[in-house]
Amino acid sequence: LMLQMQSQAERFGTRIEYVNVEACRLTDGGDQTLLLEGGVELTARTLIIATGASPRWLGLPAESRLRNRGVSACATCDGAFFAGKPMAVVGGGDSAMEEAMFLSRFATRVYVIVRRDVLRASKLMAARAQANPKLEFLWNSVVSDLLGEEKLERIKVLNKVTGVEQVLDCNGFFTALGHIPNTSLVRDFIELD
Repeated sequence: LMLQMQSQAERFGTRIEYVNVEACRLTDGGDQTLLLEGGVELTARTLIIATGASPRWLGLPAESRLRNRGVSACATCDGAFFAGKPMAVVGGGDSAMEEAMFLSRFATRVYVIVRRDVLRASKLMAARAQANPKLEFLWNSVVSDLLGEEKLERIKVLNKVTGVEQVLDCNGFFTALGHIPNTSLVRDFIELD
């Protein structure tokens, strides 16, 4: 669908460029200027901002080092790479339960790490997830570290109530903590909510 939309836009004269925008100058009622990498400036009368969103991460030091080496924010994108292995999902909402249920098709076990003692997911989604025998819920828990040199091998999980930390074999780790809009570029020009 996206390729068809691009093709249609190009038929009407749209020029497609793959380049990073480093900054912008937006003017109410005036021309809009984008500053591209390499010092190039583009000016337009109208600007459509479609920057998407980025996944929310835990912020652990090993998280970025092991990203795409066992750490991901997209189970449907990367889950099959870890077929026949233990996996984990962090989160307690509907998205986390969907990710965990999807991963259960491939994984030997899916640890669902929830920082509270209850899920935020809808009752129906929570019931389905809790009925899945491949899902193991770790309540009141947080991931304290991700272990492995070249790829993810284990995770450390801390129970916030008991203070007990356990190390679990895990080859696929998926965050399902929501997304952050990619709006920092326009924060000074547009009111955000």
